[in-house]
Amino acid sequence: MSVSKTLYEARKHNVPVEAKDINVDNLKAAYDIQDEILSFKKDDGETLKGYKISLTSEDTQKLFNSTHPLYGAMTDKQIVKTISLNDYNDPFLELELVFIVQEELSPEDSVEDIMKKCTVAPGIEVPDSRYKNWFPNISMFQVIADTAVSGSVVIGEDQTFNYEDLKNINGTIFFNGKSVKTGNSEDVLDHPANAVKWLVESLDARGDKLTKGMFVSSGTFISPIQLEKGQYKAEYETIGTVELTVTD
Repeated sequence: MSVSKTLYEARKHNVPVEAKDINVDNLKAAYDIQDEILSFKKDDGETLKGYKISLTSEDTQKLFNSTHPLYGAMTDKQIVKTISLNDYNDPFLELELVFIVQEELSPEDSVEDIMKKCTVAPGIEVPDSRYKNWFPNISMFQVIADTAVSGSVVIGEDQTFNYEDLKNINGTIFFNGKSVKTGNSEDVLDHPANAVKWLVESLDARGDKLTKGMFVSSGTFISPIQLEKGQYKAEYETIGTVELTVTD
């Protein structure tokens, strides 16, 4: 069975695989595998809806021996409000702002152009992987091949903001009403719009683009925290809040 088919079946049936059995050692091969997995999802009736950006801080890059961000495609099935732990392998939680594309983005767009062409929503991302004991024990290439360990994303109400509105703002995650972790937007490539620009350019290099209606989960404010049963709320200065319910 091909690597892409193995990872796809592991995702579909929630049966994780050993990382040592997934051999991928370069960026092109890793993204090719990711594209093949997306094709399998489309064959199953899923629709590409957007992308997540990973490793947007020096700390998260160090975890996977990388010097640059990564991206992963996400489908309509991965946009949630409530999730069950039984449907996931080893999920974590991240604080991420979500950009909603209102006008097709191009590599020539500045970060200010990106802010004008997108609305922004408070978000929560749930990374998950098809590998056993994956965090942080897999390679950068294995992360990419596994669609950048994309699990699901929660998207709140989007609004129009300018560049300054997202600069140096804090985000805090609450679990069952208690504050558990706070991070800052400057940990996302100094500004989340920089991450979106990186994604636009990276997609263009592979012949892909961000079109109207697509979303971008732009990078985490915090190091990932283990997901547990309960009620989560993400609160961002100037942006708003969004909640996630996690059941057994």
